[in-house]
Amino acid sequence: MSLLSENIIPGDTGRVFATNAEDAEHLKNIKTRLLELNGIKDVKINFEVFPREMRVFTSKLISVADVEKAAMTTGFHIIPKESFEL
Repeated sequence: MSLLSENIIPGDTGRVFATNAEDAEHLKNIKTRLLELNGIKDVKINFEVFPREMRVFTSKLISVADVEKAAMTTGFHIIPKESFEL
């Protein structure tokens, strides 16, 4: 485990998460819940891929575990993808 794998680093790249939610309404519910967390400034949903992806942007260091827990309160899971594209 490392700083990069356990956290979302503030900046323009954000962190990509895959989710088991498919419906647009469910994805918006997850986005709304994540935006309630202190330090999350934006969430972009990618409807073009399956499983659906969400890119989370932060203004400060945020734990991936905190983001996962927040999403689970909506009844869905989000799982972080690789820190950097290969």
